Order: sequence, then C-alpha cells, then structure tokens
Amino acid sequence: MILRSILIFIILSSQIFCISKEELKKQIEDLLNVIPASLKVGLLIYNPILRDTIFQVNHSMSMIPASNTKLFTTAVALSNLGGDFKISTRIFTNDFNIKDGVINGNLYIKGFGNSTFSQYDLERMVNEIKFKGITRVTGNIIGDDTYFDNVYKRDDWITDETANVKLPPISALTVDRNRKVIHKRRGRRIRTSVAAVENPPLNAASILRSKLIENGIKVEKSSAVGETPKQVLLLSESGIQLRELIKHINKHSDNFLAEGLFKTIGAEASQDQGNAFYSTQAILDFIEDNGIFSTGTAVVDGSGISRFDQITPGAIVGLLEVMYFDVNNYNDYYNSLSIAGVDGTLRHRLKGSLAENNFRGKTGSLNGVTSIAGYLKTVSNEDIIVSIIFEFPKGGSDYYKSIEDDIVKALCSLTE
Repeated sequence: MILRSILIFIILSSQIFCISKEELKKQIEDLLNVIPASLKVGLLIYNPILRDTIFQVNHSMSMIPASNTKLFTTAVALSNLGGDFKISTRIFTNDFNIKDGVINGNLYIKGFGNSTFSQYDLERMVNEIKFKGITRVTGNIIGDDTYFDNVYKRDDWITDETANVKLPPISALTVDRNRKVIHKRRGRRIRTSVAAVENPPLNAASILRSKLIENGIKVEKSSAVGETPKQVLLLSESGIQLRELIKHINKHSDNFLAEGLFKTIGAEASQDQGNAFYSTQAILDFIEDNGIFSTGTAVVDGSGISRFDQITPGAIVGLLEVMYFDVNNYNDYYNSLSIAGVDGTLRHRLKGSLAENNFRGKTGSLNGVTSIAGYLKTVSNEDIIVSIIFEFPKGGSDYYKSIEDDIVKALCSLTE
C-alpha cells in the first residue's frame, strides 16, 4: 500500500513539475536503456520555431512507419488539392433534353474516388433525379470507374504481414466500401456475412438501376460497365470535402479511405488516371520540392499496411514541419489528427496527463511495429514535433506504446 502511494505520488509529480532539456534527455535515455538490444528505435524531437533538435536517436534510419504513412498521403492531398476539394460520385446522361421526363439514352454513374459513398447517398441522388421529372430511361445504366485504374487489389503490399489487413477492392466508383451483405439459409437459420464486391462499377450500376425502379422510374435496358462520354449532362452529384475525408483517415486510421485518397492524388497529379505509380511519384515529388529528408524513403501505398514502406523519423518530422508552416492547410491538417485522450486511435491513451487534449498525432501499428508522431505544446507554450518508431522482433506492442506515451508526457513538461 505504501509502495503504491509512492508510485502515485511520483506519477502526479511528473505531471505537475517542469523539467529541463537535460532532465528530459535523461528520462528518455532511461526509458530506452531498458529495451532489448535487438529492437530498432528511431526518434526525433524538434522545435520548429527555434529549429532546435531537442533529442534524436537514429533519426536518419529507414524504418517501417505503419500507419504514419497516412501523414504523407493526407499532407500531399491537402497541399496539392486544398481542403475545399470535393471528392465525388456523379450521375450523367447523354440525353441533353430531359424536359419530356424521358432519358432517351444511358445513365452513367461515375466515381471520382469517393470511398465514403453509400446506398444512402445513392438514394438521395435518385430522389433528385425523380424530382427532375424523370419517369423512364430507354438505355443502360453504366458504371464508370476509369478515374482510377482497375488494379483493385495488390496483395504484394502485404506478403509478409499476417495481420488482418485485407481490403475490399480499391476503385474510383465505390458503394458501401465495396462490400455486400450475403444471407445464407442453413436449416431453419439464416446466416449473414459480408463479402467484397468483385466488380465495383457493375455493382454500383446494378444498385442504381434497382433504386430507380423502386422509385417508379422505368429502366428499359440492363446494367453494364463502360466509360462516360465527354459530352454529357450532369444530373446529380454527391461528395465529401477533402478536409472532412482526412479526418476519417487520420483520426481513425482508415486504410480503405487512405488507399482511395492515394489514387486520387495520382489521378489529379497526372491528369490521366489514378494508379500506384502516379500516386507514389506525386508524394516523392512533394518530399523533394519541400526539401524533406528523403534518403531511405520508399512509399508504395497510401495507408501504411505494407512493410515495403520505408520512412525515417527525420522525414516524418520534416513533413510535419512543412505542414506546420503551411498557413493555408495547417489547420485542416492539425484538425485531422487524433486528440490524445479524446478521439480516434489516441482516445484511450495519455488520459490524465498534460498530453490529454494537447497532443495531436497519428499512431501506427503492424506486427512487430509501433509508431507515433505529431504536435504538442509544452508547459512553456513551445510547439514541439515528435516522431517515434519501434520495430521489435517478438511480443506485443503495449510495452512500446507505453514508452511512446511516457516520452510524450515528459515532453509536455519541458520548460526550455
């Protein structure tokens, strides 16, 4: 009982009393000295205003960033496109005279990377078409996902990863995250399961056709896959602003949405088509153009589920510094990050400390990897950027996450 009281006093004291830079270094060194020698650790703590490196360990060592990769995906998207950029799904027709209530031609549903699009959104679009007085479609309902390539799955991302990171198809045209509910009868019981859609554009076209019919609009032909002509009439649009999308990606570490945004970056940068090559090139160009430390950096996806992603703590801090000084996009970027002890992947961490509702960051986790990076304010009102990555050969990540948290807590108490 006495020992427990002493430990509580020590914990509380560490939150109340300020520490100097030398004391901080000693605390971090003590934390790192007890970890196994076989473990890889990279750490960089930096004051962007003073341009002062407060502490570093292997800051230029290339490591697996896990979901810290999403920091690059969302930063490049914001910088290249802006927070107002709308990622959408649209319905067109090749009939320019719809005043008679009949579409003499086809309906095209085209996706522009909106991975949040749902059947609920589609119902609202059908209602809008119905409100325009449309009662009949003489042609086909065509699904178009040509804004991205048709490489829906890349299992080469995760050849060495045993965690459950399989994603539904990544396509420009998405409905309900490209998953469908399957009902199977077994005896007297009906079992429900969820499966990935095999043909996303055909699936979207089929759902649209069904909803048109349900709403009393006659469709004379079938669902198909194709490309929208250049000359068409826009009937309805549904979308999400980029600043809202990146909140879902960063706060909740949403891999599916991150991969969709990754390809959107490539589509807009190339003005051709969203694919892994163009997307990777856009991110590498951003790193080079902004003078971010690039040695040892390899980006192969947008989510960080691949172990082939290689990034240094120095590059992560460099990225966060660039965004810190970006007056147009910093607020959107900062607000997309998880708030310690409040929401997202940090909602259960750092509670009751000076970091709670202060540290804004992004976590990452794969088998044998844990990472964290973000921004915080010290008790002396200094802004600090931190990046920590651990690669460990065996065991769970909780122990290393506790070290991450202890470092962040100590940083909040820094006075100089």
